[in-house]
Amino acid sequence: MTEPLPAPPADGTTEWVAAFARELGVEPPPRAVVQSLLAVAKVAAHASQRTAAPIACYLVGRSGASSEAAAAAADAATRAVEATAPQDGGATGAATD
Repeated sequence: MTEPLPAPPADGTTEWVAAFARELGVEPPPRAVVQSLLAVAKVAAHASQRTAAPIACYLVGRSGASSEAAAAAADAATRAVEATAPQDGGATGAATD
């Protein structure tokens, strides 16, 4: 990825995720994984409708991919969509649905 990874949220999200993980009976993700997943969500949200972000994170979990592989896949998906988007001069390649 070319952009720096986002900082972990300082808005109570970390605590909520830790509590949610406890409820699910799993360990919360380490800081590096959180940063990578936030980067994947950011790419998904900016390359398409924002609703793609949680779905992308769900797919990461289903795939079992490492956070690094997920980030690379998000970048590759963005490039693939941009390559097939109509070139009308003002389009960004973002999906509209």
